[in-house]
Amino acid sequence: MKEIMNSNLKYHSIEKFTTETGVVCNDLELSYEVFGQELHTAPIVLVNHALTGNSDVASAHSGWWKGVVSKGNLIDTQKYTILAFNIPGNGYDKKPGNLIENYKDFTARDIAKLYGQALNELQIATLHAVIGGSLGGGISWELAVLYPNLAEYLVSIASDWKASDWILAHNKVQEQILLNSKKPVHDARMMAMLFYRTAASFKDKFDRSVNENLGIPNVESWLLHHGFQLENRFHLQSYKMVNHILSTLDITRDRGSFEEVVKTIKSKIFQIGIDSDFFFVPQENIETKKRLDALGIQSIYKEISSIHGHDGFLVENEQLKELLKDVF
Repeated sequence: MKEIMNSNLKYHSIEKFTTETGVVCNDLELSYEVFGQELHTAPIVLVNHALTGNSDVASAHSGWWKGVVSKGNLIDTQKYTILAFNIPGNGYDKKPGNLIENYKDFTARDIAKLYGQALNELQIATLHAVIGGSLGGGISWELAVLYPNLAEYLVSIASDWKASDWILAHNKVQEQILLNSKKPVHDARMMAMLFYRTAASFKDKFDRSVNENLGIPNVESWLLHHGFQLENRFHLQSYKMVNHILSTLDITRDRGSFEEVVKTIKSKIFQIGIDSDFFFVPQENIETKKRLDALGIQSIYKEISSIHGHDGFLVENEQLKELLKDVF
């Protein structure tokens, strides 16, 4: 098997697609990347990126999950083909024509359907696993419902099958900032970071230290830096869209009860929570596990211990590798 060392962005055109809201899209272009083994030569792992993430899962320079996906690692590029799509309209392809004009045209279910259609057209009938963190985990749940025979494992990390009231509330404030701020992406990102980390994480990182050059607390300069960084790499239309998509997570919408819907899933369900997650709170995952148990559906729930909150799934690589070693 030949390993692809330097994956480039690839494109797949969806000729016609109708969204849940009834919008018809012609020639919708999905961008994606492949890491590890060539397609159709090894078991495939589909990685779904988070809200401001992208398909660059494992490149040596900038791969956002290379601490988990790389040679000899948990998701071993010598053993698996790793595939990652970009949510259409997220701007990673740097093509202004691919931005979505109306950010409420798409739902998380639409994104999962697009991925499923692309997989079918790429002649990919089965996956070893579909895995994602945060928004990517929710899209993974949708894929497992839409295509019950697709993946052997469904792995949802710091995520859920729905947007809770807490998530919806957060996203509404984000939307208001994006619609009304003079620096919308910058300011929305600053606010979001307060939900992605914890007070203990800030204390551990900054301990009330001061940036002598700027004359402000280091925590303030850190937040301003994150706002600036996202402002420079993320389009306002893209941020509005992915924020909205996060609010649409719900595998039960127009389908029936959770109990009715989840019975259709044939994948082995793995949930990974984070004990300090202030965004996708682990109590929701534990409740899901109880409901699955009551139905006699075997599932696994494991928990990362971290002071870093929601971002723990990007920080605690060693724990994550230990918790998921039975899957990979």
